[in-house]
Amino acid sequence: MEKVRHQLFLPRPLSDRLEALAARPGASKSAILVDAVTAWLNRRGASELEDRFAIRLDRLTQAISRVDRDAYVILETLALFIRFELAIQTPLAENDKAGRALGAKRFEAFVMQVGRQVSTGRRTLGADAGDGE
Repeated sequence: MEKVRHQLFLPRPLSDRLEALAARPGASKSAILVDAVTAWLNRRGASELEDRFAIRLDRLTQAISRVDRDAYVILETLALFIRFELAIQTPLAENDKAGRALGAKRFEAFVMQVGRQVSTGRRTLGADAGDGE
């Protein structure tokens, strides 16, 4: 491998430490500096790699946030539906047209309540079941 000569200026304390390391058997200033520069450049390369992936990770974080929001809306809808079904909705006779019309009104109220809950950020799960919402 071809080698290139470099002339470096080091502060005296750092130069003294390099001299002490190079004085050990099997060590040389060149080998120590090659190892040090290689390690520094590798860390720098890792930082650049991290910078490249940061944009992609930010996009993934945003996508996960959207999925979390969608799951929240679905869970809120289900929780409100169960509350309406168990606490408010009464069983209807099959030929009860007035009851069916009332059911349609209640369904509209249900959809509006889901919208209100989601828009305000309130959660039915974890809320006191007797709060009248």
